[in-house]
Amino acid sequence: MLAGFLLMHLKSVNQDHAKASGVFIEAPARLHLGFVDMHGGLGRRYGSLGLALESLSTQLTITPLPATGEPAATGERAARCARRLLDHLGIDAAVEVRVHASIPEHAGLGSGTQLSLAVGTAINQLFDAGLTVPTLCDIMGRGRRSGVGVGAFTQGGFLFDGGRCEKAGPPPIVARTDFPDAWRVLLILDHRAHGLYGRTEQQAFSDLPEFPAAAAAELCRLTLMQIMPALAEADFHCFADGIGALQQAVGDHFASAQGGRYSSARVAAALDWLRGQGVTGLGQSSWGPTGFAFLASADDAAAKAAALRRRFSGVPGMEFRVVEARNRGCRMITSRAPNAAPQTLDANRRRA
Repeated sequence: MLAGFLLMHLKSVNQDHAKASGVFIEAPARLHLGFVDMHGGLGRRYGSLGLALESLSTQLTITPLPATGEPAATGERAARCARRLLDHLGIDAAVEVRVHASIPEHAGLGSGTQLSLAVGTAINQLFDAGLTVPTLCDIMGRGRRSGVGVGAFTQGGFLFDGGRCEKAGPPPIVARTDFPDAWRVLLILDHRAHGLYGRTEQQAFSDLPEFPAAAAAELCRLTLMQIMPALAEADFHCFADGIGALQQAVGDHFASAQGGRYSSARVAAALDWLRGQGVTGLGQSSWGPTGFAFLASADDAAAKAAALRRRFSGVPGMEFRVVEARNRGCRMITSRAPNAAPQTLDANRRRA
């Protein structure tokens, strides 16, 4: 997606700060499948369902640099993340951040959270800062409404967070399960559109009508008594029907902010075609424009993707991609010294 690098110099460098010669990290994209309680009458608001994805990820390497010269900078988004954390830690250091691949921005796939946590975790490891993931989220300003991006980074799999309350930190992951290996996700990407973000997103949340308590109760029941048990038993049709029902309710609630149930008319047309083919487990990830559909097998997903490519061949900017779920979190490799073998760290056992 993005190939490039940035060189960032911060004040005067002391390379003795660094405890490693470099850190590589891969952070997975995620689907945000919808909120379950936008009423908030029990003291917690939102609560999210999400799924970590293979094939789409942010991949970067951070290394310390000697204090020679004033290097040029590119990739300003990653630079801001690094500068924010190093300034917070009070570390005078020069670092190089090479971005090898990145998740599409403002597409509903969690690019901001994954980039922030990837940069933050790599710097945390490089300088042995001892920060926890919740602390990194607080410093980097991530996980303030949903916890599934943080859960995708640390654990992967299918995730259910318990919603936001007044307590600081990202919403807790209260349920997590592996996604069945045979099932596939068909992504519908519209590269000529983008979802809401920043101040526009904040204003959209503020302008939404109140969500009825009875509707929130039904979505929570749908999650706990249909979607999660169906995953535990690998009951595809029950799972897909539950996701489709939740997506319909959430999409209709956000319609006033995004111009309809889906933010992209082109994605909406593709989803409508899939619905006409009997696909029920479909919807939009976060603010979109990315749409998704769950299919029970790789063959079915490939056939549906091929049919969509033929049908929308004349529509510029559309992409149909079949991916697997990712049942593990980020991947990190730390090089301890120039001549030492890299150390691979499993994010599911050792976290930032």
